Amino acid sequence: MTNHPDPTIAALGPWFHNLHFPDGRQTAPDHYLGDFPNFKWQEIAGHMPADLSGWRALDVGCNAGFYSFELAKRGAQVVGIDVDERYLKQARWVAGEFGLQSRVEFRRQQVYDLAREEESFDLVLFMGVLYHLRYPLLGLDIVTQRVKRLMVFQTLTMPGREVADQLDHWINERDALLHEGWPKAAFIEHRFAGDPTNWWILNHACVEALLRSCGMKITGYPGHEVYLCEPNPARPSCMTTWNRAEFLSAIGQDWQESE
Repeated sequence: MTNHPDPTIAALGPWFHNLHFPDGRQTAPDHYLGDFPNFKWQEIAGHMPADLSGWRALDVGCNAGFYSFELAKRGAQVVGIDVDERYLKQARWVAGEFGLQSRVEFRRQQVYDLAREEESFDLVLFMGVLYHLRYPLLGLDIVTQRVKRLMVFQTLTMPGREVADQLDHWINERDALLHEGWPKAAFIEHRFAGDPTNWWILNHACVEALLRSCGMKITGYPGHEVYLCEPNPARPSCMTTWNRAEFLSAIGQDWQESE
């Protein structure tokens, strides 16, 4: 184990993911969140197969690739996407350090770019991204249609876990919308935690409602603000059924040809 600073790690910094190398080097040992995202990984690691051989996985907002590498170590073929070229450069370098180049592929993409691709994935990690999206439900619609078996979802949420029944109401019966457990999203006009890309903070009820609306079944809660989901054939998204035309229009495809 070495305590000497690595010049390559320093040159590629700053790092948001603290990655651990076998020789003791770390990319962000003084991270303000602690050993991040390892402590988040420990929450979800036991909720997915230990052997992912034969699985295709997608890591949305992969950053420096911490989760991508953990999935690759379990045998998955992983695609990691991010919009920040600096993070992708870090991830590609780490892939070489770990000897995982053949199991991981890193692409510079927006979430919305997935709508122009046909590939689906057995496992999707969609963690820490939704609240950075200006168009969150569109992004979630796109991602969930790529999930074949399992999705691990995490997003910033308001305090509280209450969920209210969403009964139908007449147009003037709007008091129900003020109930603590009604699905709500707080819009951030300027910035939150100093970050102008933090656009939305949902309450717990809203997270669950959005996931269900996108055709997902929530199967577990492995950690704070983390949701395990799988496709729900009994309640598919309306984006795949009666409201397909609106979705196609939103992603720039000819919706009239689908009628």
